[in-house]
Amino acid sequence: MTLRILSSLALGILAGLFLLPQSIIGLIGPVADISLAILLFTVGFELGQDAKLGQKIRDLPKVYLTVPFLIAIGSIVGSIIAGAAIRMSIGDASLVGAGFGWYSLSAVIITQNYDVTLGALALLTNVFREVLAMLLIPTIAKRIGFLPAVAPGGATTMDVTLPLVAQNTDAQTTLIAFYSGTVLSTLVPIVVPLIIALLQRLA
Repeated sequence: MTLRILSSLALGILAGLFLLPQSIIGLIGPVADISLAILLFTVGFELGQDAKLGQKIRDLPKVYLTVPFLIAIGSIVGSIIAGAAIRMSIGDASLVGAGFGWYSLSAVIITQNYDVTLGALALLTNVFREVLAMLLIPTIAKRIGFLPAVAPGGATTMDVTLPLVAQNTDAQTTLIAFYSGTVLSTLVPIVVPLIIALLQRLA
């Protein structure tokens, strides 16, 4: 799976550099959206094929409800640690980490309400997180466990990386991943402005 992902990414880069004309760029977004919709449909279809799905949902331990919040804390703490290595302030590092993988929204909020440079960094960081998630999810699921494989995707386990989680784990983990991604996506427009407000108050 990781090899296929890397190969697809490399082919996309090469096609963008040497093959595809500029006129086709406008079609990439709609094609990506349609492809993602098809992938999500297949995930839903596979889940629906499981006759015991309802029972599996009811059997989920309540502690699993904390998964997205633990991922959120881990994302921010990890950003602070990484930021310290490059002498970034705790506040700015926390702001970048609070995107939870949703690069488009967090970058826009930061750019419009706080700092353009930090917004660009948030964009690149969260894009890189999504690419890393695609590479790491299969390996983590195989070598560490199904539940830890939910963490790298962050907010993207609601959509982009959900098919990867579904393909490499089981139905229960897929449901947890979707729930986690949904909660994290909801937290982004709450947590990012809160951190910005706090930083502006402290400035």
